[in-house]
Amino acid sequence: MPGRPSDSGDSLVPFSPEAVGPVTHRVHHGLRSPLFRVYVSWSRGNNLQVACIRPPPPDSETLDGTGAEGPEEEIGGKVVEVKLGNGEGEVSEAERRRIAYGSVAPFALLQSQKNLFAASSRMPNSSIRTEWWHHVLEYSNSISNLLGERKPLPSAVIEDPKMILQPGEEPKSLKAAWQLMEIFYVDKQVSSWLPECLVDWLADYDSLLTRTESTIHTKISSLQKKLDTLKVFEDDPDYWEGLSAALAVGWLDTVVKLLRLHGSYQLDQLDSREIENGLVEAVAVLVSTMPRMRPDLPPGRLGQCCKTKQEYIKAWEKWRGHVSKLESSAFWVQCSHPETRDGLRNLLQIMLGNIKNLTVATCHWMELFISHFLYIRPFTVGLEGMQNLAQKCMQLKPSSNYNGLIRLLTGIFGENPEVVLAECSKSFGSWMVVHAMELLTASSDNFGILLHEERYNLGGISIEELHRLGYAQVLSSHPLTWQIAPTYLASCPKQGLGLLEILLYRQPVQNYQLVLKTLEICRLYELENISSSIMKIAGMCHWKHGRKGSGVYWFQQAGDKVSLDRIAQQLFESIGKSVSDDSFKQWEGLIELLGSDVGTAGGLEFLHKYRDFKRSLHLALEGRAVDAARQSMQSLIQLMRNPSTPQRFWLPLLHDSVTLLNWKPQPLLNVAETNLLLNKLQELSMAKLRPDYCDTNLPPQALSSVRLALAANLGRAILEEC
Repeated sequence: MPGRPSDSGDSLVPFSPEAVGPVTHRVHHGLRSPLFRVYVSWSRGNNLQVACIRPPPPDSETLDGTGAEGPEEEIGGKVVEVKLGNGEGEVSEAERRRIAYGSVAPFALLQSQKNLFAASSRMPNSSIRTEWWHHVLEYSNSISNLLGERKPLPSAVIEDPKMILQPGEEPKSLKAAWQLMEIFYVDKQVSSWLPECLVDWLADYDSLLTRTESTIHTKISSLQKKLDTLKVFEDDPDYWEGLSAALAVGWLDTVVKLLRLHGSYQLDQLDSREIENGLVEAVAVLVSTMPRMRPDLPPGRLGQCCKTKQEYIKAWEKWRGHVSKLESSAFWVQCSHPETRDGLRNLLQIMLGNIKNLTVATCHWMELFISHFLYIRPFTVGLEGMQNLAQKCMQLKPSSNYNGLIRLLTGIFGENPEVVLAECSKSFGSWMVVHAMELLTASSDNFGILLHEERYNLGGISIEELHRLGYAQVLSSHPLTWQIAPTYLASCPKQGLGLLEILLYRQPVQNYQLVLKTLEICRLYELENISSSIMKIAGMCHWKHGRKGSGVYWFQQAGDKVSLDRIAQQLFESIGKSVSDDSFKQWEGLIELLGSDVGTAGGLEFLHKYRDFKRSLHLALEGRAVDAARQSMQSLIQLMRNPSTPQRFWLPLLHDSVTLLNWKPQPLLNVAETNLLLNKLQELSMAKLRPDYCDTNLPPQALSSVRLALAANLGRAILEEC
């Protein structure tokens, strides 16, 4: 067998000679083994689509004794997505379902508002754009809240001065990516203080910039663990590195906390280190009063808030003057601790915007990028200027590994929506693409044209519809999320409704609640024909599996007169083959359910009258009441006169009435009624000679006993009338 070449330099494609272990990805399909087939295909980005198909079970295993499907039996299979790579941005399946369900309402509301705006063409464009922007901002805030807030853990009663980073939940890449797109595409109020928004974003998500390289967050976290063992903080180089790193990205509260841990604040050292303590406190005051061009500051955050550019420039020049004055002060000569002197002067150089000190203090190019906004170019505006600055920072701080967040950010700087969508799909999945497109289209008309343009190579659909169809396919492949797929299919004008019909037809009809859910979806989207067809399918399925009552119920709900007529005729013929009390009791409930007004099935009308006759006959024989007996005989006369009464029922009807014909107190039929029954009996005698005559399960002497009873009743009726 061909082996691996020993020299990787001679190969056409270079490879590492070190053996790399196989990477295992778990497929959580939730189906019971064994699987019949497994199909694997590429999805978008670095996702694989795995279709797990179950073998078709035999009828003996699928159906229980009543013909119902087993409670734990899966149907068909399941399609799942497997994300390849380092697992960046992944969430659990339960969390993914929570996000999927929670995002349906904001998405549907935005689509409804979009349709309303499309219809209101008489409004001015500026008014429509402003109002639409507010709706998109509300939509973005709803999704952002759905993705979760970073909740800090409960704090202690007595605050630990060494607790620099407050413990809390781990940040999520999905939320970080959504906030990035909201900052650049939706929230127009932050255009004046966009750099400060990026400073806040980095403070929350610095730990997500890279998984393989160091960041300021990892540096501060390491220092946090080290503080418990340090006795003299200012003698440790990591202490001053952490200070300069935190100051470079504007974490002012962290810097002040670390400065207050300086040994010169100890009560037993204040007298001997008075000048040193004064320098530390002066730097801490300068840090805490640093001007920030933003509308407000969160509670507990340090800095001097400036709302206008003029106010900021004035405060900035004054603050820079204080920093320069302290940097050139003569007190540095009197500072006897060299680490403190060098560390504090390094902090001053950072505040003065020294590019060399900023480059050394930061770890990642994004951190250096943010530090430029704070200390060198606070008035940077426009994506083109940001892209040039980002490229410069990448050259100063090269990185070997760019994750999804960084690639997304570079795509935003490049004003390339295709790159942004590709990175969303590759790193964060189809959910992110579908919902983030609303942010892209709100920011620029060009982006909207690009996403809404119908493309021949996509089968005449747009990029927006393509991604929505793909996301709906993922939703419809899971039994817990297929119910929300119609929301996205209905928003696809070209192929959405057709695929929605296919999805609804493929839902199992054995479960009553599931059928109701399917019918509710049909009602919401005004699919009356689909609803009727599903009810017919449910009725046919239940009828074939022996659940006759459920089958009739669904046929009635669908208004399927043809099927109901066929069932009524079948029922009539089944009862007619054996006209006995036991046979009739077996079908009496179904007769009651069908009703007497089922189309042209006249036999069903007869069965209802026959049921009434049997009930009155039973009451008459039990109670021996004259009124009940007369009512039974009137029912008999109506049945015999009705042309819908089949001939094979005549003799059973008359045989059941023999007791009443021999009623001793008085005859219950007059002469005309008795002659009618005798004529029917004569016709029945003649019909026996025909080859198509259907005999009944009555005793042989039934005909003679009926003839004798009618003759006796005729004689008594003649005497009664005379």
